[in-house]
Amino acid sequence: MRGGYRRDDRDRDRGQDREPIERLPIPEDITGEELDKEVRQELKSLPKTLAEDVAKNLVMAAKLLDEEPEKAYGYAKVALRLASRVAAVREAAGFAAYGVEKYAEALAEFRAARRMTGSVHLWPLMADCERGLGRPEKALAMAGEPEVQKLDKAGQVEMRLVAAGARRDMGQAEAAVVTLQSPELASNSVQPWTARLRYAYADALLAVGREDEARDWFAKAMEADQGGTTDASDRLAELDGVEFLDALDPDADREDESEDRDGPEAGGPDAGGAEDGGAEDGER
Repeated sequence: MRGGYRRDDRDRDRGQDREPIERLPIPEDITGEELDKEVRQELKSLPKTLAEDVAKNLVMAAKLLDEEPEKAYGYAKVALRLASRVAAVREAAGFAAYGVEKYAEALAEFRAARRMTGSVHLWPLMADCERGLGRPEKALAMAGEPEVQKLDKAGQVEMRLVAAGARRDMGQAEAAVVTLQSPELASNSVQPWTARLRYAYADALLAVGREDEARDWFAKAMEADQGGTTDASDRLAELDGVEFLDALDPDADREDESEDRDGPEAGGPDAGGAEDGGAEDGER
């Protein structure tokens, strides 16, 4: 159904049209021009005022997606109500639903976007939604479909990550390790996906008890992770036995104070005082 628009989509739109749209605040400095050129081009199929309205909501959804996904979801839903027949809007709604773990909704929106455009770039995300819905077998089957061969390199790496995750969901930890072994993993060049791929491999190795190798790969992931997309440094420190205290955690401060008070009573170096054994303390 390339580019198609199904009856259930139309029925849903008619049902939504009967409900009032709850608007969300948009800062005055948001114009809609912040969107990619391709998305703005798609929105030109709408009346000018409506296109601007949708664009602003899409910008807000994109800005909030990482830090405040619930708010991003709200803006994406407004855009969806305004322009559900635009593929870019369906895709944005899918990302927003995915961000708040509404996997059934995300999958439906990704499927709709794919029907409208015929593009396969959302295939890995659709497979990961299947994992989120508790269907790892379906995700794994999607990893073997012809669509995967049509993905670009980044998409194929993403599909490999999803497939490895599905293997682990199914209790096949060793198979997950094998799934991640690839030319992209072995490459010394750093690409946008490198840190996540190395991290996933390290985590998979750790799951099968190969701790020394896992440590090496967490270190490699940390080297490639210039943007801080993973917690590879924390995982590496954990394997090395390093503990970090949260400077903003009041409980940690109280524990330190308690240890300071309890130390002498427990027989520490100062417990005996100068009268009871300064020489013995010095010998120790």
